[in-house]
Amino acid sequence: MSEQANIIDLLAGTPPELAELRRARPDAVANAELSFTALFEPGDEKDFPQAWRYAVAVFIAGVSGQDEAARFYRDLLEDELDGRAGELGLDEAIGQGLSAGPYDTGDFVVFDLGEGPQGRALSAAFDFAHLLTFHPKDATPAAIGHLQSAGWSDDAIVSLAQLISFVAFQLRVAHGLRVLSGAVEWASPSEIVRAAGVADPSWEPGPRTLIPEVVAPARFVNHSLGWKPWLADLPKDEFTQEHKDALIQPQRIDSEYFRLLARDPAALKARTLTDIDIFYNTEGGLGRAERELAATVVSRLNGCEYCASVHQARSKEEGGDPEAIDRLLEEGVGADLGSPLWNALQKAAAALTQTPFEFSAEHVRVLREEGLDDLALIDLVNSAAFFNWANRLMLTLGEPDVPKRFR
Repeated sequence: MSEQANIIDLLAGTPPELAELRRARPDAVANAELSFTALFEPGDEKDFPQAWRYAVAVFIAGVSGQDEAARFYRDLLEDELDGRAGELGLDEAIGQGLSAGPYDTGDFVVFDLGEGPQGRALSAAFDFAHLLTFHPKDATPAAIGHLQSAGWSDDAIVSLAQLISFVAFQLRVAHGLRVLSGAVEWASPSEIVRAAGVADPSWEPGPRTLIPEVVAPARFVNHSLGWKPWLADLPKDEFTQEHKDALIQPQRIDSEYFRLLARDPAALKARTLTDIDIFYNTEGGLGRAERELAATVVSRLNGCEYCASVHQARSKEEGGDPEAIDRLLEEGVGADLGSPLWNALQKAAAALTQTPFEFSAEHVRVLREEGLDDLALIDLVNSAAFFNWANRLMLTLGEPDVPKRFR
């Protein structure tokens, strides 16, 4: 796929004028493409074969109701397996897993793709992908132990989490672009119901699973939080120059989160550069406070206390209304944020976070009436989509911790 001009534009059918406007955020565009390369065409597959990577993406797109993306990844899978993709049981798994989210809390849908190392590994990967797609808030160390017991190495678990989370971002940007171009005639996905599952999948932490001592936040807070991983991070003395370059900012080597993501340095580097351009490229488009508002809305809806705590503060620092942001944290998505524009931004970011995606032409119409141009709308789509990537990593690789000074 490396010769493809741009995969998100391909999935979206982005018209030329919108594709050109999207490139006002050139590093975001380029590094979303590099994220695909890092996660689906790595120089070293390690113990996460390329066919498994495509299969997980087919599954995510299928259960998310994104048929065009499912066909795209299935074609890649068929090429990789010489037309034998049907042997994996993907259609049955997608039919079982098609659902609607994010769940407030919920059942776990588990899959059986057969015995043997591949069957057990892919079953566990699909279990994890369904959890991340529909209710990442319900992740626990047991989900990590489940992958480890199915044969997944710690490096491969980090790559799997990045891949699932990246696809969540990729599909939402593509959908947003289709809506902006007028190519989507939106219809309510209300006919899709939550898939039946089990309350307790009987997963358990494994010998390599970390169980950190934390004080979990009792609610969404407007102060800083810590974060502790459920997987061992990469020790500082094992960092190569590639790992250090992937951090972008050298001081991040002191963060357990970034040391953990450094287990897949190519994916970390591309993701970080995507993030920076989406949120800090202020040449036109949506204001910084509003981009950070979108990040906070998505984090509040997905249940990520850590991300919400960081980005509510950044929105305030950039001139956002502190009282409105505190109401969002306290009351949840749907709170009155005090202005028609901010309420419209909240509704649009939340709609793009729902699975199946509910972002529609009506959201675009209201936002345009509030004065947003197409570049600002692209910034909103990018910001909301990116935090559907970030939240899934934070929620499923570790947990927040209240610092001692706030206990």
